[in-house]
This record gives sequence, C-alpha cells and structure tokens, in this order.
Amino acid sequence: MRVVFDTSVLVAAAHSRLGASYALVSSVPTPEFQICLSVGLYTEWQVVLTRPEHLAPGQTAEDARRFLRYLAGQAHLQEIHFLWRPLLADADDDMVLELAFAAGCCYIVTHNVKDFHGSEQLGVIAIRPREFLNLIRKQS
Repeated sequence: MRVVFDTSVLVAAAHSRLGASYALVSSVPTPEFQICLSVGLYTEWQVVLTRPEHLAPGQTAEDARRFLRYLAGQAHLQEIHFLWRPLLADADDDMVLELAFAAGCCYIVTHNVKDFHGSEQLGVIAIRPREFLNLIRKQS
C-alpha cells in the first residue's frame, strides 16, 4: 500500500523515539507500505527538518539531509501533472494531497488530520501515525 508521510510525522520522529511516528519512519523500507514522495514534499522535508529546533539531539543539518536522502531512495517518486488547488485551506497541504492522489495512495499519515478535511473527496484518508501503525499491524 502506498502512503504519504506529512512533514509533521518526520518532525515528531526526530523529537522522540518513543512514538508511532518514529516506529513508522524507522521501519522504512517495509513490505507493509511504501512512502510516496514528490520533489515539492522532499523540498519541504529538507527545509523543515534541517532547522535547529527539529534536529534530533546530537545531529547536524547534514545528518538530517543524509537521512532524508535515504528515505527518498526508498520512496516512490511521483510526478504530478495537475493541480487540484485550492481544495484545502493551506497550499502546502494541497501539495501533499495532490501527491497522494497522483500516486494512488489511500492514506496521508499526519499529526494534522483536521488540515486535510476534504481529502476524502479524492478517496484519500488523513490518518494519525498511531492509527496507521495499528492498521498495518492488524493487516500483518
């Protein structure tokens, strides 16, 4: 199954090794799901995750970029040939939804589920990391 990890999931994983976000991010690659990525989302990941406040303890911006390159290497890179904007309140969230739709994803994994209200119109469900982790554990 293909999914998109919203940037909030990677930020949470960088801040704590105890939560569902870390469990999901650290499981890549896995046979349960494949993350999908666009150039736009990858750029957002880099900008946000290299900020000092989002670096894992003892890590540098270069360490973050190296990890993001690894994740990108495991992801399905999806080109987007259309724009659905505006559908959601935030253009950055529209970018994530467009990726999920173009890649045929069922889920956007995010801590900001309310920001994706309306994604169901395109057959994409916004789901919290803990809920998604429970879902894939039940399917295994």
